[in-house]
Amino acid sequence: MKKKVLAVVLAAMTAATLAACGSSTDTATSTAAEASTETAAASEAASGESAEVAGASTDANTLTVWTWDPKFNIYAMQEAEKFYQKDHPDFKLNIVEIQSDDIETKITTAASANDYSILPDIFLMQDNSYQKYLTYYPEVFLDLTDSGIDFSKFASGKLAYSTMDGKHYGVPFDNGAVICAYRTDYLEQAGLTVDDFTDITWDQFIENGKKVKDATGNAMLNSQAGSPDLIMMMLQSAGASMFNEDGSVNIKDNDVLKVCMDYYQKMVEAGVLVEVTDWDQYIAGIQGGSAACACNGCWIIGSITAAEDLSGKWAITNMPKLDGVDGATNYSNNGGSSWAITTNSQNQDLAIDFMKTIWAGDPDFYADILPSSGALSTWLPAAESDIYGEPQEFFGGDAIYTKITDFASKVPTNITGPYYYDARDAVGVALSNIIQSGADVQTELDTAQETVEFNMGG
Repeated sequence: MKKKVLAVVLAAMTAATLAACGSSTDTATSTAAEASTETAAASEAASGESAEVAGASTDANTLTVWTWDPKFNIYAMQEAEKFYQKDHPDFKLNIVEIQSDDIETKITTAASANDYSILPDIFLMQDNSYQKYLTYYPEVFLDLTDSGIDFSKFASGKLAYSTMDGKHYGVPFDNGAVICAYRTDYLEQAGLTVDDFTDITWDQFIENGKKVKDATGNAMLNSQAGSPDLIMMMLQSAGASMFNEDGSVNIKDNDVLKVCMDYYQKMVEAGVLVEVTDWDQYIAGIQGGSAACACNGCWIIGSITAAEDLSGKWAITNMPKLDGVDGATNYSNNGGSSWAITTNSQNQDLAIDFMKTIWAGDPDFYADILPSSGALSTWLPAAESDIYGEPQEFFGGDAIYTKITDFASKVPTNITGPYYYDARDAVGVALSNIIQSGADVQTELDTAQETVEFNMGG
C-alpha cells in the first residue's frame, strides 16, 4: 500500500521534473523511421490520459524501445539496429517515440497497479531521474552487473547515475560533460586567448571577464533567472552534492554550495554574468553575441553551431574550478540519459547482447552517429575513433570531440538520490531570492532544506 501511495505522489511530481535538455514538451509524431524499423509515436488520448503504447515484444527477434527526440535518441537507436543487424539479420527494433516525462509516468502507473506488463524491453531515462526510480521501483530495472558488459569503460561520473549499492542498472548513453565555449574574437579584443581560460579558477574567470566586458561591452555569461544549472555544475565539479550518503538533505550546512552561491553573486555584481528571462533569450545571447562564453553540457554545441556565420570564432576548453575547495576540479556534467532493460522483457538475453555489442562495444557505431546527431559517447573507447580526432573548423580546427570525451572521464561523481529535483528546484528559488531581492544566503538555504525535508515526509 505504501508503494502505491508513493506512486501517486511521484506521478504528480513527474510533470514538474523535466531537465532542460532532457525532452521536449511536445508529443510530435516521428517521421524519421527507417524501413526496417517500426516507429510508433506516443500521443495523448482525448480523455487526457496517455494512449496505449507498445510494451515488451513477444517476438524472439524483436525489442520494443521507448525513447524521445527523432533527431537524437531515436536516430541513434535506428543506427544501432542497423549495426546489430550486420551479424543478426533477423533482428528488429520497435521504437516508440514517447517523451521523457511520459515514460516516467508510465513506470509510476505500472508500479501503482503492480502490473509491469505495459513496460517495454528497453527505455531511456534521464540520468537525474535514475536514482529516484531505482529507489522506489527497483523491480522495473534488470540488474546488469553480471551481464558481461564492461562498465569500467564508461566515464565514472556518468556511470554513477545508474548504479545503486554497487550494482549496475543502466547502460550510459550521451555525454553531458560541461564545456566552456568562448568567442575568440571577443577574447582577442581584450588581449586574451582561450589559454587564459583553461585550467583556471572562478576568481580568474571573473578577472578575465571584466577585461572582456571593458573591451567589448559584453558579459561573459548569461543565465536564466532562477535556474540553478550553473550552481549545480559548480557543485558537482567539486564532487559535492545536495544529499549525504545516508540520503539526508545537505543544503543549509553545505559549505561548497555556499561558495557556489557566492561566486554566482560576484559574477552578477561584476556584470560578468547577466540573467535573462527564458531559454530563448539564453540561446539568443549565445548566437547573437551578447555573451562571450557558453558554459553548459556539451549538448549546447548544437545551439552554438546553428549560428553558421560564427564559424571559426569559437573555442572550447574546460570550466573554471572553485578556488580553495577540497576536491575541486575543472570538470562537471549537466544533462544526459541512460538505457535501461526492464525485468518485463521476454528477450532479456537479446536485449543484453544488443546493448553489450553495440552501445558498450562498437566504436564504429559511435563514429557513425556523431556527425548527424552530435551524440558524444560516455563509452570511453569511442574517443579512439578517427572521427573523434578530426579537427572541427567551426571551433578553430580543434579536435573538440576527443577533448570533451577526456573531460567526461574526469567528472567527479555526486549523489542525486530520489529527491534530486526537489532539491534542485528549492536551490533555484533560493538563488532567485538572493539575486533578485537581496535575500540572506543562509536564510534562503535554511528554507530550501526545510522545503526538501517536508517533501521527503519529514
